[in-house]
Amino acid sequence: MIGIVYKSTGSWYWVKTDEGELYKCRIQGKFRIKGIKSTNPIAVGDRVEFHLETKSDEETGIITTIFDRKNYIVRKSVNLSKQTHIIASNIDIAFLLITINNPPTFTTFIDRFLATAEAYSIKAVLVFNKIDTYSIEERAEILYLKDIYEPIGYTCIETSATTGKNVEVIKEMMVGKTCMFSGHSGVGKTTLVNCIEPELNLRTKEISEQHKQGQHTTTFAEMFDLSFGAKIIDTPGIKGFGVVDMDKYELGDYFPEFFALKEHCKFNNCIHINEPKCAVKDALENEEISWSRYKSYLQILEGEEENYRTDILSGRQ
Repeated sequence: MIGIVYKSTGSWYWVKTDEGELYKCRIQGKFRIKGIKSTNPIAVGDRVEFHLETKSDEETGIITTIFDRKNYIVRKSVNLSKQTHIIASNIDIAFLLITINNPPTFTTFIDRFLATAEAYSIKAVLVFNKIDTYSIEERAEILYLKDIYEPIGYTCIETSATTGKNVEVIKEMMVGKTCMFSGHSGVGKTTLVNCIEPELNLRTKEISEQHKQGQHTTTFAEMFDLSFGAKIIDTPGIKGFGVVDMDKYELGDYFPEFFALKEHCKFNNCIHINEPKCAVKDALENEEISWSRYKSYLQILEGEEENYRTDILSGRQ
């Protein structure tokens, strides 16, 4: 039997067949000894083959094959630095939800997510959520961020689950596609998903006032079929985003504004640091490239871990 993984709890996987039947499955031990460094050899979104095993009280399956992935979003595992964690696979659009406060989303996090999406050929959309809650100063900060990301090709959408602002715009983008919603805990992923498809009625919690961070309500990724012909993958809140296996000579290719200038650099293998006649550095000095983006690039290039409490934007050090 063949189906798509809709939910994973680490040891069990819920697989939906093309006929719409849902089966609880486990994996064969061989997947764990194939040299796969990921903490989860199977991810939500994977297309798999499985066969049924009959037990006394329920019918469960054993996954025997993982079909090739079109793409996936991967990051470093939180507790196991040498391993990776595949958030989801076979994604058409990745929506990254961003909030200015309660909790804050910093440019380092945004840029790491976008670079990973570029590396795995996934269309990324930036969603500035809770737009109805911001002060004039915070609205100005959103405009500042949009001025960074829109000119380099990223769609930016302002949303509010409370007022319904631009919810229909997002739904139109989702039709016929498998979409992933991601971001920090508390940015309103689940609330927005409930607004997009009220019948899902997913569980939400309030923001932790003490730490201004969202409380984890989604503890594992899960896919849902939506009534308007889309699939959505709701993911656990991510505190930090560690990038994985990016070659220093290729990293600039995952920053679209750097890639556009690459051919004008003197050296083909320019990594845009100290090389003479570097088009990226020239553009930076001419303020044609965002300094925050360049600092994120350097941080990734130097192998630094993301500092969740450090931001590049002025006034938010």
